[in-house]
Order: sequence, then C-alpha cells, then structure tokens
Amino acid sequence: MPTLLLTPRQTDDAQELWRGAVRLGWSVHRVHGWKVPELDAADVAIYGEPLLATHIAQTLGLELLGPANDWLPTIPECWRKRSVHLATMKEARDCLEPRFIKSASGKEFDARVYDSGRDLPPRQMIADSLPVLIQEIVRWDVEYRCFISERSVKTASSYWRHGKEARDENKMWSDAELSEAVEFCNTFLRDSNVQTPEACVIDVGAIRERGWAVIECNAAWSSGIYGCDGAAVLPVLRRALTIKRPRHEGGVESRF
Repeated sequence: MPTLLLTPRQTDDAQELWRGAVRLGWSVHRVHGWKVPELDAADVAIYGEPLLATHIAQTLGLELLGPANDWLPTIPECWRKRSVHLATMKEARDCLEPRFIKSASGKEFDARVYDSGRDLPPRQMIADSLPVLIQEIVRWDVEYRCFISERSVKTASSYWRHGKEARDENKMWSDAELSEAVEFCNTFLRDSNVQTPEACVIDVGAIRERGWAVIECNAAWSSGIYGCDGAAVLPVLRRALTIKRPRHEGGVESRF
C-alpha cells in the first residue's frame, strides 16, 4: 500500500490529498521535525514545500522531478504565443521596457510585471547570477492547472480568471472552459518536439486575442491543487520521483 508523505503544514491542498488517499486506500504520514519514517522508497509519494520535500526525498534515496530552468523558452513559440527568454538577474536589471519577470527556478522575488529592470530587487538581496525568465506582457483571461503523467492530463482545474481567483460565491472553482483547457494541453503534449518531465504540472490559459497558450511548467510535488481531484493527483506525485542509483552506475532510475 503506497504512503503519502506530507509536511506539517495544514492546508486545503493537503486535506484534499488526504481525502484522495483515503479513497485509494493509501496510508498518510506527516513528517515532523525532519524525522522521515523508514519506508520502501518505491511505495511513497511526497507533497510539500521544497525545503522539507527535498530533505524527505534525499533521506529515502529519491530524486524529485521537475522542469529545467529553460523549459518554457525552448518549447515551440506556437504553444506559448509570446516571447520568453532565459537570462540572469543582472541582464534583467538592464531591461529598459516593461516586462513580466520571474525566477526560473523558485520564488526568490515577486513574479510580476516590472516597469523596468531598475524596479527589481537590488543585488544585495538577489544575486546577479540568479536565472530568470523575461517575458512579453500579455493579458490572460483564464488560467488552468493540469497535473500530467504519461504525457496526458490526469486532472485539471481553473485557478485564475480575469485577474482574480477563479472561485464563485460558494467558493467553488469555476471550470467553464475545462474541456477546452484539457484538450489544448493534451494536444500540446502530443507534439513530439515538446519534452516534459515524466510527471509535472503544466499551466495553460487563454491569452486575450491570441487564444490558448502554455503558461509554464512546475514540479507536481509542490504545486497547488486548487479544484483538482486529489485521488487523481496522487499517482502523478508518485511518478514524480525516481530512485537514485549509486554514482558508479550513473544517473537516476525510474521506478516505473
């Protein structure tokens, strides 16, 4: 029976995954005080904030899967429908025009539109070498999160609509375009020119006057669930891990 390993934080996402684990007959264990239980590494899934999730994985001899820093700029432009390029924070600070700028690997500073590079955090706070993505400014009408494995969408949910959270007055996620979002993402994944991690999260959305496009790719094990089905997310989390092989054997080995 697989085990879902959660960090101590009590969140709506963790509760949804817990309910999903109950439905699938999985066990659930919260890791407190950095004490990781002794478990068969082939039968676990991990979900939580990066620091503790990485510690859990390393303790169990596992590798957490996620996209490369240059994933978004390297996919065909027809799928993202805007210009995106990978740069350093130093290069971003030289931008003279408004751009959407975000860290390529984490959340070291706010991802948003900056009027110019001068508005970015100073080098005393963020190193010049930090990889960042500099993007053309577009207007997203709606944004959807898709949990992916085996190059197909397993569950999806809206999360942003017209500049605010995509919930109605009853706190239900509004999924009017769900079938369109899933079809677009699955079509994207059928493109042989697209490379993705074995399991991940891909966000897609509708750009005003341009249509559906890929927003970004993130690690599944630390991404928000929103209105996704927890039971459908769990197999994606399990696939988002690989067992480390000894260095003399080289690389990592998928468990599947």
